[in-house]
Amino acid sequence: MRGDSSVAEQSVIVERVVEDTDKEKKKKRRSNRRSKHNSASTSVNEARTEPSDSLKSEDKAKSMTSSMSSSSKQPGLEITSNEQIPNRASDVAFSSMPTMHVNEQVGSGFDDTSVGHGGRTFSKSCSEPIAYVGSSKMCIDGCLPFNHLEGFARKKLFAPYWPIEAVNEALEKGEAFKALFRVNAHNRLEAYCKIDGVPTDILINGVSSQNRAVEGDIVVIKVDPLELWTKMKGSNWSSNNSAPIEDCNLVQEVNGVAANSYKGKGKVDADCEYADCRSGILIGQGLYDETQVTKPAGYNHVNGHHQSSSDSMHMGLFPEKNEGINSVDRLAVMTSQFPSKRPTGRVVAIVEKSLRRDAVVGFLNVKQWFSYRELNRKDAKRSSIIFDHEYVTLTPNDPRFPKMIVFVRDLPDCIKRRLEDGDVTIEMELLAAQIEDWSAESPYPQACVSHSFGWGGELEPQISAILYQNAIQCADFPPQVLSCLPTIPWEIPPEEYQTRKDLRDLCVFTIDPSTASDLDDALSVEKLSKDSFRVGVHITDVSYFVLPNTALDIEARIRSTSVYLLQKKIEMLPSLLSEKLGSLNPGVDRLAFSVFWELNSTGDVLDHWIGRTVIRSCCKLSYKHAQDIIQGTIDVEKFNASEGGYPQLHGQFEWADVIRSVKYLHEISKTLKEKRFNDGALQLESSKLVYVFDEDGVPYDSRPSEWMDSNFLVEEFMLLANMTAAEVISRAFPDSALLRRHPEPNMRKLKEFEAFCRKHGLAVDASSSGQFHQSLEKIREKLKDDSVLFDILISYASKPMQLATYFCSGELKDNLNSWAHYGLAVPIYTHFTSPLRRYPDIVVHRTLAAVIEAEELYMKQRGLLEGNKGEEVFRRCFTGIYFDKEAAASPRGKEALSNAALKHGIPSPELLADVASYCNKRKLASRYAEEACEKLYMWVLLKKKEVYIFFLLCYLYYIRLPFLDLYFGSYD
Repeated sequence: MRGDSSVAEQSVIVERVVEDTDKEKKKKRRSNRRSKHNSASTSVNEARTEPSDSLKSEDKAKSMTSSMSSSSKQPGLEITSNEQIPNRASDVAFSSMPTMHVNEQVGSGFDDTSVGHGGRTFSKSCSEPIAYVGSSKMCIDGCLPFNHLEGFARKKLFAPYWPIEAVNEALEKGEAFKALFRVNAHNRLEAYCKIDGVPTDILINGVSSQNRAVEGDIVVIKVDPLELWTKMKGSNWSSNNSAPIEDCNLVQEVNGVAANSYKGKGKVDADCEYADCRSGILIGQGLYDETQVTKPAGYNHVNGHHQSSSDSMHMGLFPEKNEGINSVDRLAVMTSQFPSKRPTGRVVAIVEKSLRRDAVVGFLNVKQWFSYRELNRKDAKRSSIIFDHEYVTLTPNDPRFPKMIVFVRDLPDCIKRRLEDGDVTIEMELLAAQIEDWSAESPYPQACVSHSFGWGGELEPQISAILYQNAIQCADFPPQVLSCLPTIPWEIPPEEYQTRKDLRDLCVFTIDPSTASDLDDALSVEKLSKDSFRVGVHITDVSYFVLPNTALDIEARIRSTSVYLLQKKIEMLPSLLSEKLGSLNPGVDRLAFSVFWELNSTGDVLDHWIGRTVIRSCCKLSYKHAQDIIQGTIDVEKFNASEGGYPQLHGQFEWADVIRSVKYLHEISKTLKEKRFNDGALQLESSKLVYVFDEDGVPYDSRPSEWMDSNFLVEEFMLLANMTAAEVISRAFPDSALLRRHPEPNMRKLKEFEAFCRKHGLAVDASSSGQFHQSLEKIREKLKDDSVLFDILISYASKPMQLATYFCSGELKDNLNSWAHYGLAVPIYTHFTSPLRRYPDIVVHRTLAAVIEAEELYMKQRGLLEGNKGEEVFRRCFTGIYFDKEAAASPRGKEALSNAALKHGIPSPELLADVASYCNKRKLASRYAEEACEKLYMWVLLKKKEVYIFFLLCYLYYIRLPFLDLYFGSYD
């Protein structure tokens, strides 16, 4: 019966379409006889049909498309033949916008794309011109003439933003939320906002709901009532939402999605998730009515009706219900009660515009402009008049950004001249643009071209564009920055030897990649007894050179992090500091922060010491050198360093001392690692590729890389040093310590992973990070003969993980549980060990210096620092393993801590919170740049190895390289 009903419905649809077609043809003929041509500014959004309730999914979309193709209610627009009709209604409006995505599905059955130089894809849908009534010219590719753009669509397509007073009031009452706006790179019409405390991200679905927000904006959103929430993906229904929708459907989507998707049925259908709209059109009920009154608390700008009290009560976000529970907690409870529902919402204001708006990289589309100019060439006078209103479009490389309108009058003179000369190769130029405006009347933002990188098919312009759009500072350091550093040759001032612990007689060495030139950490070990060792980690004291609020400090803060590309390093600090003055090069005296632990055979810390020191490294080992020592391939008696390519030794130490130390450290690191995982740590290792380059810097081969025991050796002691530093600074400065946290994973995604594993006969317990790790280790053993499948599982397991972030301790002083680091399973953590390449480490160094100095001041005042013979007393009230709370809370302790903080430039909690937030953004941008360059090099390699493309793609899919949406990476 269902099949018969479907056939009957389809026949009714066909009859209706034919009937509507005949009626519309008659109307157009009558209209042409009795009226003159209407203005081109008439909105194409009037050309719409009333959809039947019986239309569903693909049939519905196809029927709508067919109906739109056969009839039009737009006065003044006449289609000359069916072959010239656009396959989308929106093509009538802005079909000069070419196809952005190569994987979109087009309703028509013909190929509508052509590949240009360098693999660029351009649209050639409806390439034949369409007659435009009201002008002797033609409407190119279904687009309104360029000179009519300024008068087009004057009605509002978007809801106006709430005034600041209404925003503040709504935020205070919990009726709206501030969040970061993130766009799905595979479907730009899907965006998400994360509200702290709510386990599920809020879906902002569709252009009208997104309301002109772009990737990276800080927005204010209004959460929809529960009955409008959509089904969670994978919740007993299937939908292919991965393919993006043609941008030309934006006008229809803006006008009609809200009306069609908010029908008051108590839920949002899968249809409204845009699952079945890629082949057709969503027909709306009209434009936004600007005469309606804006009422932020109860008015819905999207669908144009006031929310009833039942809506508000059902939502559970208002004071009338669940009094005593804040709005975030109520929303969290609701998402937990309805796990199959995805909360939805809409943007009502943009409070902070993304910096990415100023660095959108893409290509211009000028072929249609050339065609239009050619048609207007005969009317030279008219052509000169309309030149100011002509535009071309820009297609961003980043699929998260919409296509943009660029007025010809605003183009740089060099590009404008090339346009006038008919130079089609402009489309091959990789350009940068700034979003200048996006009015409520325009379906697309207006942009201005700001920079040209060169030929888009070449490697260097692409790398330059990646750095530009991620705001990576790659210019040389200015003179005022370099003037902050001492000139070379430079020696440590004598007073530093007097105030620091002298460790130059200790066997200290570095272990780094063979190509490393910025050596910021070193190791040492001493055997105290049969079962105890003293291990030292020594970190270069960069804070000695980078003083607060100097030009060097400001530059380092702006850059925030070094960026390591495969063939290039963009440094946070000048090379004079990072590779000479501050690098722990062997054989030279260097200033350092040192941490010592006394460890027993089970890895327990019996005591620790932290302070400022002077060290002298005896050698620079590579990971390969250390690995050879660990594996015992070196015979100490027969060892000849010169024959094996080993580094030169400096000072009084022999290779036997170095080899013995490396072996001690290896055994201790294994104990620490085992203890850490027994305590609940989680490790998700993902395979990476190492590229092999020719003399021109072009990759020609690759191989998988694996971590060696020597890598894990260094990692264990760096982790321990970071934990110790975090403990010391947070106890002394509980409100102004820069820490690093890693939230618990997305529980919904984690449960999906558990279900996936169960389905394939693999047991996973993700109740805690420790249980999760143990489960994965058992799976690793079970799949030891199928490493590819295990790599897939690790990739899938990484998806629920959230990003680790910096924060100021004062921000979360009332919620100490949120300080924890999920991946490491520790209650407190920070970054201390890489001050040459991370600005937060410099801030932590300053804080440590303040704690050390405050301790010395306090102990001097109490007469505890020096004994009768001048020997240092080992009792440490602020930096020791036991913290003296009474001393810190005493008037003398408070005064000492306050004076030391002022001297070393410790920021206030408010300023430190801003520094943490900025560093988070820069760290994320640097990672995006690194991953984008890896992706670029991979495509270059694939192009050179076309024979193996299939196999490489399969391999990449299995191992899920970081640039393939793997957001976990190194979570420390």
